[in-house]
Amino acid sequence: MKHAQLRWRCRRGMRELDLLLQRYLDGVYDQAPEAEKSAFSRLLDEPDERLWRYLCADGTPIDPLLAELVLKIRSASTTRA
Repeated sequence: MKHAQLRWRCRRGMRELDLLLQRYLDGVYDQAPEAEKSAFSRLLDEPDERLWRYLCADGTPIDPLLAELVLKIRSASTTRA
C-alpha cells in the first residue's frame, strides 16, 4: 500500500489516534519488516473505538502480531512525547 494511502487511513477523527498512527507511519513504518507493515494495515481496519482502547487505554488485540505492533506504537509515542 502506498504511503499516501496509509497516511489517509491514519486520519481517524480523534487527535490522539491521528498523532499515534502518523508518528508510527513517519518514524518506523518504512524500516519495519513486511509482516509488521501488513499488521499495521490490518490494525487500520479496526474501528476507532477499538483502536482507541488498544492505543490509548489498556486494550490488547487477540492477534499476537497486532498486540506486538500496538506495544511498539505505544512505546514509540512515549519515547518521542
